[in-house]
Amino acid sequence: MVVQTKAERVSRPERRADSRALILDAAVRALVENGYSGATTVVIQRLAGVSRGRLLHYFPSRDALLVAAAQHLAIERVAEMERWFDAAVPDGAASGSARIDYAISLLWSTFRQPYFWAAMELWTAARTDPGLRTGLADAERRLGRAIEHVIATMFGPVHSSHPAFPDLRDLLFSSMRGVALTYSIGERSADTDPHLRLWNDLAVRMLLEQSDTHSS
Repeated sequence: MVVQTKAERVSRPERRADSRALILDAAVRALVENGYSGATTVVIQRLAGVSRGRLLHYFPSRDALLVAAAQHLAIERVAEMERWFDAAVPDGAASGSARIDYAISLLWSTFRQPYFWAAMELWTAARTDPGLRTGLADAERRLGRAIEHVIATMFGPVHSSHPAFPDLRDLLFSSMRGVALTYSIGERSADTDPHLRLWNDLAVRMLLEQSDTHSS
């Protein structure tokens, strides 16, 4: 009787998925640690521990690889946060100011993750690279829909169904992205950023105080 080892029992699709994930993870690491110019295919190949041929099999161009890598990590992180947040919402925080405070704190934390800096490296490079810009724009549109869903989950059904919520969501996301960029040149604690209070106050006014005004 022939006994297969664990490695032999792994299917070809599983091996392909593992190789692709290794390459994507290595590309994100290269972007974060070395920047766009330093995230070469040679560096990514070395970090992933794969052959040149295998890397090119999955990603024939460097830009396609880097865009896919940033999206890969962002989507994984977004899904992970959604699961974690849903389980970690404090008792009694289905709505109200406690839910808003919790949601904003978590949303702000996403702008300190590696995928944010990987994405910013690509955004900056895309300004002067039409090919990269096209690929990145398409990927960002797809990711945007997933992000909107997760932010709605963070705030909960009561707040996310408020008529002002889409405007608040877009304003918070754009503002947080801009503030987060300032941390690339200054070392300070993001947990005590003064904008947190401003974002919370704004959200309370738009989602709670406006609701009280409309219902009275």
